[in-house]
Amino acid sequence: MTSSTARRIALIGLGSMGLGMARACLAAGHGVSGFDVNPASVAALASAGGRGAHSPADAAQGADIAVIVVVNAAQTETVLFGPDGLASVLTAGSVVVSCATMAPDAARALAARCAEQGILYLDAPMSGGAVRAGTGELTFMASGAPEAFAAGRPALDAMAGKVYELGDEAGIGASFKIVNQLLAGVHIAAACEAITFASKLGLDIAKVYEVITASAGNSWMFENRVPHILEGDYSPRSSVNIFTKDLGIVSDIGRAETFPLPIAASALQLFLMTAAAGMGKDDDASPARMIAQMTGLTLPSGQDG
Repeated sequence: MTSSTARRIALIGLGSMGLGMARACLAAGHGVSGFDVNPASVAALASAGGRGAHSPADAAQGADIAVIVVVNAAQTETVLFGPDGLASVLTAGSVVVSCATMAPDAARALAARCAEQGILYLDAPMSGGAVRAGTGELTFMASGAPEAFAAGRPALDAMAGKVYELGDEAGIGASFKIVNQLLAGVHIAAACEAITFASKLGLDIAKVYEVITASAGNSWMFENRVPHILEGDYSPRSSVNIFTKDLGIVSDIGRAETFPLPIAASALQLFLMTAAAGMGKDDDASPARMIAQMTGLTLPSGQDG
């Protein structure tokens, strides 16, 4: 990459996903400044070759592209328009790549506020997990004006294995992500139920994992999350609270649209029960632990996050 094609990218939110995305941008030759409320994450970015910043505005000084990788719409709004927010320093024609899972109405509202200041907004939630974030192989479900895609393309090319351009208005990408999260939450809940049921039947759950991943009952979430249970490692790659939020959005939309979502509702209740049992910040495979505690099962123990 030449200096003429490299971009200055601000990345706000340096958790397991955001830090990997920042590293992917650095590997692609871009200059990256980043901010997170956790100083250790800022230090990790600096160690990787980026510039640690003390606020979103500081990270965005001189940036062409601002990528926001926080939890929800409220945090995105604060990053953009709160004290020392991005909007105070981004110039007209710069682009915000908004990656948080949120309701479509929230994405449209944020895009409208950015437009008032001449800032482009790309509604770009992503999927793929922390490993793919670090290797630049995420899937983005993006929507926005053509000029927003053009402005954000250098960052997307660095972070993504696949970018779906789903429409020219914010909110479409958010809607696609909500459908994805419905399925993801249901599949994780089903995987946790299935592997604990197997344990109750007296089966070797490591052998169950081997058999199911070679059979029709497999899912990406079963294959990805059950190893956490087998290792007894519930340190959060993605937390239970993420799915109480995301399935809560699904539920809210279903209620507003008078659309029944019984399977998603059951999955939401399982995650809520797990959070109520004190595991909200733990890995989203923790419903297996909650079921095990309720039923007197013993699951593998290890690094119990």
